[in-house]
Amino acid sequence: MLGTLKKYCRTVLLAMGTLAVLTPLLFAEGESPAFTPELADAIGNSKVMADTLWTLVTAMLVFWMNAGFGMLEAGLQQAKNCVNICAKNFVVFAIASMAFWVIGWGLMFGSGNGFLGLDGLWFVGGADNSPLTGDAYQGAYSSIAWTGVPLWAKFFFQLVFAGTAATIVSGAVGGRIIFTSFVAFSFVLVAILYPITGHWIWGGGWLAARGFWDFAGSTVVHSVGGWAALAGILVLGPRIGKFRSDGSVNPIYGHNMALATLGTFILWLGWFGFNPGSTMAAVPADMARICVTTNMAAAAGTVASYLTAWLLLGKPDLSMILNGCLAGLVAITAPCAFVSVGSSVVIGLVAGVLVVFAVLFFDKIQIDDPVGALSVHLANGIWGTLSVGLFASAPFAGGAAQPPLGLLYGGGLKSFIDQLIGVAAVGVFTFVVSYIVWQVIKTVIGIRVSREEEIRGLDIGEHGMEAYADFQIFTAK
Repeated sequence: MLGTLKKYCRTVLLAMGTLAVLTPLLFAEGESPAFTPELADAIGNSKVMADTLWTLVTAMLVFWMNAGFGMLEAGLQQAKNCVNICAKNFVVFAIASMAFWVIGWGLMFGSGNGFLGLDGLWFVGGADNSPLTGDAYQGAYSSIAWTGVPLWAKFFFQLVFAGTAATIVSGAVGGRIIFTSFVAFSFVLVAILYPITGHWIWGGGWLAARGFWDFAGSTVVHSVGGWAALAGILVLGPRIGKFRSDGSVNPIYGHNMALATLGTFILWLGWFGFNPGSTMAAVPADMARICVTTNMAAAAGTVASYLTAWLLLGKPDLSMILNGCLAGLVAITAPCAFVSVGSSVVIGLVAGVLVVFAVLFFDKIQIDDPVGALSVHLANGIWGTLSVGLFASAPFAGGAAQPPLGLLYGGGLKSFIDQLIGVAAVGVFTFVVSYIVWQVIKTVIGIRVSREEEIRGLDIGEHGMEAYADFQIFTAK
């Protein structure tokens, strides 16, 4: 992969250098440009190469987010479940890769009807003959023909997003799920559930047709992962000891907040691929603006959660601060290309407050989410999606495809209502079908480890090893 990147870089630089040398020779003083077919090809090729390089590098950043999720979730789990959560986060991307390649891609981006793709199923098909532009995406996958990068670059970029949706579920069901059951659900999620709702929005489906907008996936990725996780939590039930007999919460603290902090930093970095990379084109103004809106929302979410936690809990809780950063990132994912920097700060501030209240709310109704995935990805996936209908402002929307003005910018209620309908439709479908799938898995192969195994730890019971073998961990009495 590194060799391929170096090759693209050399080619792009060579094309740019060639243009710089030839331009004075081609354009005599006072004459019109000699725009030959050869020059047009050189310019077109260099643009495709730059776009492809940008798309692949940002996709690699999104792939690296798997490490961030792994470290964050491991740090927020008990030490006895560290190997298990790392194994889930490692295996899930491999499972997602196979599921998305076999059928998920076709269901999501294949030409079909408003509800699912019907052409190009089972494998990524078509002949990708041209090394630069490719021919295949002009056929079965016409819904993603808006970007000129090669077919396989598109596939890889979309694959890492699909893998992220499955990873969200991992932490939420941590500490009590059978490893094989989680793997089975992850395959179904990426093969069927995620692509169907993704087709509605990014595959030219019915939500896109009615005016629903989600630039980088607050709903397509994060809310879908959150709804699937909520269904899993309800089928599993809470961890042993999480709630007392009187209904009050017994906190089960994460064992390594340093790992959790490192994971959050990795995710913050990865989001600079997640959001700006969704342009799938090296357009300098859009790349720069989306990087800034992404970062400012994360910063605002961090500050807001820090202050909110301090006011409500009496201490600046680190887990709340970390999740506040992620909440801001999730919330800005849908509107990042369509809002001003000032609006991104407001979106992040609301997200940082919302995530703290959401954590407390889910604890109050006895929904056990060890890592706060529902509060980060579900609650703020919804908020971020709705914020498009509030804050979208035409001067900041890149390209020809842009949403109408948001409600707060004089656009009226239609845009907000369209966003609300999309949130509700995706939520109902994903939750209901996920709940059914979890129940089928529970009936066929089981879903929860035994009481003895849960108390001892999934590392030994599920994997036959410990994360901290030969170390004795002491806790203050």
